[in-house]
Amino acid sequence: MLGNDPFPAFESGFTPWDGSEFFSTTQSIGPARSDSGLDDPNQNQTNSNSGSDEKNQSFSIIEERKRRRMISNRESARRSRMRKQKHLENLRNQVKRLRIENRELTNRLRFVLYHCHRVRTDNDRLRSEYSMLRQKLSDLRQILLFRQLQQFSSAWPYNNVTVMSEETPPLIT
Repeated sequence: MLGNDPFPAFESGFTPWDGSEFFSTTQSIGPARSDSGLDDPNQNQTNSNSGSDEKNQSFSIIEERKRRRMISNRESARRSRMRKQKHLENLRNQVKRLRIENRELTNRLRFVLYHCHRVRTDNDRLRSEYSMLRQKLSDLRQILLFRQLQQFSSAWPYNNVTVMSEETPPLIT
């Protein structure tokens, strides 16, 4: 029955795929050659099994590369998430710092505006007071000038005309 069954390995319960752990990944597996030169039906079976082993080995190498790449991608994603988390934390800290700075600047602006308003009010009051004092000074100069003219005119002997200076206007205070 061994000669007629194309898959004698299945009778023993061993398949070519089950033995991949017996071969190292550094071994080069090539087709089996017979030195006799006879075409043995078992030789074809060996060649087909070694082809499957080569496929399994290349498949396991590909799978190992995929697994490594997946692990590398996971690590890269983890590092990316960590960078993103750190960046977000830095942004949150910056927002807090800028809000505090904004609050301080707003308070300083209110303080300056309050004092600016007070200075303008005082300045308006002082301008009004200046204008009033200037008018009083002008009035006093006129009164002094008028009295000096009265004294000067009474000092002239040739002045026989009575001056209405007897009735002086009331002082404006």
